[in-house]
Amino acid sequence: MYVKDHMTKNPITITGDVSVSKALDIMAKNDFHRLPVVDENQKIKGLLTEGLVSESSGRSTTSLSIYELNYLLSKTKASEIMITDVVTVSPDLFLEEAAAEMLKNKISVLPVVDEEQKVIGIITEKDIFDAFIRLMGYRTQGTRFIIKCNDVPGEFLKIAKLFAEEDANLENLAVYRSAERGVEVVVKATGLVPVDTMTNILEGAGFEVLRVIQTDHDGNRIFHK
Repeated sequence: MYVKDHMTKNPITITGDVSVSKALDIMAKNDFHRLPVVDENQKIKGLLTEGLVSESSGRSTTSLSIYELNYLLSKTKASEIMITDVVTVSPDLFLEEAAAEMLKNKISVLPVVDEEQKVIGIITEKDIFDAFIRLMGYRTQGTRFIIKCNDVPGEFLKIAKLFAEEDANLENLAVYRSAERGVEVVVKATGLVPVDTMTNILEGAGFEVLRVIQTDHDGNRIFHK
């Protein structure tokens, strides 16, 4: 999963001479909270966020009237308060690497730049969450089996073979390890094999089926265990 497949492409940007008040209007009209600041060649120069504006202007604590505050923001340029040490990523970076950068730097947004440092996209923590949900097949029709198994080579091959023998297609897979519960494999499958039948086949092969969750075409979930 690459950043380029989940980022917002060709995001709205501003130049450093744009007033903060105008930048806030752009954010409000487009329902987002950050704006990359670029030069005339679309190269990244900084990042302006609603939180940064509030912090810099003291919007939540100032004794200025709304008119005085609006005047102040209209006279302040984005370049005067923007973040300049912006963490950026390449569109070809793996999504998990982008998530790691967010965690390491305690940020929730990453401008995406090309080889010339031109802004070509933006990816946020919301995009990461959405990608995780899609990776797990949470919203799509199918059945998820949560299976306890041994942490040894060949275990998943055995599980996959059992599904294949019933003509079930494995669409999503995740492996969880915990000190308390050991190894759990989450498999999302589609096909005509009934849930009870597949559960019995797995348990007959020595696997413990902890939970089964069906999702229909309307997104409704049915819990079998």
